[in-house]
Amino acid sequence: MIRVAISGAAGRMGRCLIQAICQQEGVMLGAVSEDPNSVSIGIDAGELVGVGSLQIPIVSNLNESKENFDLLIDFTQPEASLANLALCREYGKAMVIGTTGFTPTQYQQIVTAANNIPIVLAPNMSIGVNLCLNLLEIAARVLGDTADVEIIEAHHRHKLDAPSGTALRMGEVVAQTLGWEFKQSSVCEQQKLNGERSKKSIGFSSLRAGDIIGEHTVMFVVEGERVEISHKASNRMIFALGALRASQWVIRKSPGLYDMQDVLGLS
Repeated sequence: MIRVAISGAAGRMGRCLIQAICQQEGVMLGAVSEDPNSVSIGIDAGELVGVGSLQIPIVSNLNESKENFDLLIDFTQPEASLANLALCREYGKAMVIGTTGFTPTQYQQIVTAANNIPIVLAPNMSIGVNLCLNLLEIAARVLGDTADVEIIEAHHRHKLDAPSGTALRMGEVVAQTLGWEFKQSSVCEQQKLNGERSKKSIGFSSLRAGDIIGEHTVMFVVEGERVEISHKASNRMIFALGALRASQWVIRKSPGLYDMQDVLGLS
């Protein structure tokens, strides 16, 4: 039985993760945490999500509960995730990270920590999205440099980073397949207004509105036709179940940095 800790327990994903753990065999909730300023501190995790008391109160620092979990799942913000990463590295805990928006320097801290603990880092834990990444590779390989590539993504009004981590990963897959330098190829929405479209570019458009959970479409457009590969999430539980699948997979692995392609055997 894997004892799992959840960071950001009172958030949208945190609540889904607690519910998913209560329904999943082979895992149990070991600890939960929230920002020290959260009004949820001290509340029982089970009562928070309506499944009854689990006798696991929400704490402000997982260091208080380090003996109660084997693995941490983190869908918070970069700074909080890195603080939790340091704790997991110190105490030898595995980690599954779904946080997005890391800077290159922050990402390097994760790479370094992976020398000591096993980590799954993925901008999207959905099985469907990760299948789409494989389809994108096929489409890019077949269409080559002949297509204009546009990536359109939409999320809820509270999401902070844009383009989304999933959209960026989709662009990276296309660029890697075509042998393009991703940073030079990516063009965000506001940059598209400056003249004619350049060759070997990947355009990004982002929408933030309402309660949209997550939608991504990659368009390969050539003269006379276009190919679209899309994924639309209608329930956050798909990300929670993917994270638990990653947890059950990575807990058996040696230290290293893995992604959902590794978890699903799609690498």
